[in-house]
Amino acid sequence: MVMGEKRRKVYEALVDGATHGYSDKNLYDFVLKRCPKTSSKKLVRASLLALTDPDLKDRNVLATIYALAIKHRLDEVRIDEIDLEEDEDISEPAPLVSGNRPAQQPSDQDIPA
Repeated sequence: MVMGEKRRKVYEALVDGATHGYSDKNLYDFVLKRCPKTSSKKLVRASLLALTDPDLKDRNVLATIYALAIKHRLDEVRIDEIDLEEDEDISEPAPLVSGNRPAQQPSDQDIPA
């Protein structure tokens, strides 16, 4: 696996921290301690490398790295980057959660052959 020096250091810190049982905020702090200039973007990219590494087989380590990557990927999506329609309210739950479900789609039986 070919990677840049900085990404390799973040990758190694991620794997080492997750292997030693760190997760979530503790794993992030562990990575920052070893790689102080790490951004969320670098962390997510290094995480993707770890998740695709065929030599990394520990399911718990992979799950921990995956969870951290998702969390930091979502952190990159800022509220001001979301395109809202004029009538949308971001504090309102999604339709399936709030019970305001969309009209039911016709089943295969309702469609004439």
